[in-house]
Amino acid sequence: MGYRVRPLTAAMAVAFSTAVGQHAQAQTTLNEVVVTAGRIPEASSPRQIGDAEIAAKHAVTRDTAALLQDVPGVSLYGAGGISSLPAIHGLADDRLRITVDGMDFIASCPNHMNPPLSYVDPTNVRKIKVYAGITPVSVGGDSIGGSIVAETKAPEFAAPGQGVLTKGEIGAFARGNNKALGGNVAATVASENLSITYSGAYAQADNYKAGGNFKTFTATGRPGHTLGLDEVGSTAYESKTHVLGLALKSGDHLVEARIGFQDVPKQLYPNQRMDMLDNEQKRFSLRYLGQYAWGTLDARVYHERVEHFMNFGDDKQFQYGTAPGMPMYTRGRTTGANLTADIDLGERDLLRVGGLWQGYRLNDWWPPSGTGMMAPYDFLNIDDGKRQRAAVFGEWEKHWNPRWLTQIGVRHEHVTTSAGPVHGYNLPGYPTGGASMMDMMNQTRDAANFNRDADRRRADNNWDLTALAHYKIDATREIEFGLSRKVRSPSLYERYTWSTAAMMAIMNNFAGDGNGYVGNANLKPEKAHTLSATLDLHAADRRFELKATPYYTLVTDYIDAVRCGSAGMGGCPAPAANPNTVKNQFVRLQYANQSARLYGIDLSGRMPLADTAVGDFGLKGLLNYTKGENRDTGDALYNIMPLNLKLALTHQSGGWNNAVEFVAARGKHDTSAVRNEIETAGYSLTHLRSSYTWKNARFDIGVENLFDKFYYLPTGGAYTGQGATMGINSIPWGIAVPGMGRSLYAGFNLKF
Repeated sequence: MGYRVRPLTAAMAVAFSTAVGQHAQAQTTLNEVVVTAGRIPEASSPRQIGDAEIAAKHAVTRDTAALLQDVPGVSLYGAGGISSLPAIHGLADDRLRITVDGMDFIASCPNHMNPPLSYVDPTNVRKIKVYAGITPVSVGGDSIGGSIVAETKAPEFAAPGQGVLTKGEIGAFARGNNKALGGNVAATVASENLSITYSGAYAQADNYKAGGNFKTFTATGRPGHTLGLDEVGSTAYESKTHVLGLALKSGDHLVEARIGFQDVPKQLYPNQRMDMLDNEQKRFSLRYLGQYAWGTLDARVYHERVEHFMNFGDDKQFQYGTAPGMPMYTRGRTTGANLTADIDLGERDLLRVGGLWQGYRLNDWWPPSGTGMMAPYDFLNIDDGKRQRAAVFGEWEKHWNPRWLTQIGVRHEHVTTSAGPVHGYNLPGYPTGGASMMDMMNQTRDAANFNRDADRRRADNNWDLTALAHYKIDATREIEFGLSRKVRSPSLYERYTWSTAAMMAIMNNFAGDGNGYVGNANLKPEKAHTLSATLDLHAADRRFELKATPYYTLVTDYIDAVRCGSAGMGGCPAPAANPNTVKNQFVRLQYANQSARLYGIDLSGRMPLADTAVGDFGLKGLLNYTKGENRDTGDALYNIMPLNLKLALTHQSGGWNNAVEFVAARGKHDTSAVRNEIETAGYSLTHLRSSYTWKNARFDIGVENLFDKFYYLPTGGAYTGQGATMGINSIPWGIAVPGMGRSLYAGFNLKF
């Protein structure tokens, strides 16, 4: 016999009941569960990263995306030091739905230097759910990969009769290789019904050093600035993050408001032509969470403002004739609203319905610089760009018996995009003699071609469908399987970047491959059909686990790329009679709809090895394999992580937790020919980690890349971190971004 535990009923019981001790917490979200002789998990079985796993990474990284490194099926695209782009089964960036406290952020940058997870510091993350298989329609939308749901720490309240609850947290870390250091603080003052919280974090680092014997190439950066022989250029960063929260509760109702501010004065990029020299995000959100006789209601509204500035950092050439760099500004504005209701239809049936509205505005302009080719007017990369989403969904979850759970869902999204007319550093119709350089770079022609499309408005009606089933064979075996259809509309940068000139095209690149990209206003939405299954073998107490997840995804209208003409100002795409076949240079590309397929398998597991007088020993590990192919051309898809393995020998004794980690990846030889993607060799690394917890204090120390091995990042892109990056081939082609060499780290965290 089973019975349902409503998500918010349990949440409110925890949040508003008498708590034991000063650290009673208000947990505002819990998974939907059914209590039976055994527990059946969510139909989609997301991988959840909780407090303990996150705390173990505080001293290791200030990149929130790096918290996902131990999740099966997840890899990271290299970017800035705090802005890696997660990929799930070979699908990354805009192809994933990534939310932070229910807010859908959009990267407001032609190089995607400010992705959603970069706006939350790891020390303020409470949990992350990763949907790497079939994603329920209530969690997905406008994406064809999985979903990543990040939540910061929940508000806390004093227990009845406790009076005023006051608590705090302070931490710091240091890392030897790149001289990284930083700290975090948090404080809470709360009564039984009112909670005020603050959290802040700071982090900074210099360029890191590669392992082994990396030699930077001879290049000119800022006057008087030189790189060390083993230094990886453009990898430094600095970040400041603040969040203030106010929460009120009354009975079964909770209202929460949050204000967030982040300032990144500097984040340099080793695989981009530009660097981020200022990025400010201001955000506000208001949430209501309520329990009713019929179920639960969760509503949120939010607004985000982003001011973004790029130019060449210290390691890249800054002066070009009379031009002091190439300043680029981006302004993004996002307003959104989400509504979800969980409706109990009976003891074993749940209906989840909801909707979403999001309005996004984007302006991307490059002021004139110097008196030559980048003058005398602003270059309008995207002017008055607009992207609006309106979505509704319905999802039915049925617990047929203690073994069978099914979930089916449908979601509809109406997505519209548009952009205003543009011009280059010259104006349309500018006299030829006064803009000869711009005419040579086809600015007048390209702008006229773009502006010929009168309104440039595109409207997409996208349908997502999912069907999931979870079957509990017995106490030690479970299987989950499902089908899905997911659709994503193109971004503003994919549709509306317009210049075919090499210098402008290479500044529009969020792939990190060193190439130049030109938009395509006629792109269709991507449509992905996925079949996935997970076999879960485990001990009854979960001390032993082995999971295998094979998957297959077929994508129609996949947004890949085609070559532009080989001549310096050749058109896009390249004419069939004169194709661009160069293999050892950076090239210009235009986005184009094609067809693709991705398939592979994730394996993960853990097991105890021995319980001894000196502690408990165990083994855990994961193995990921993904294959991606363009079905139209036979080419490999870009930036697919090769077969990779991670094994960890763990030891626990009292407050001590220790591990020896072994990480390995095969050479990446299935590369994208159209992009001249760089191959990388296989490698293996060893890390040592140790932590000690005593009462409310935690201390961490460790060494990454113990043997200081040199290796290239398989998904780190092309190394463009130094030199005259404004010219498409004025820096060497064929160098991948090196990984970090040996690095000692240490950190502590104290709660009081």
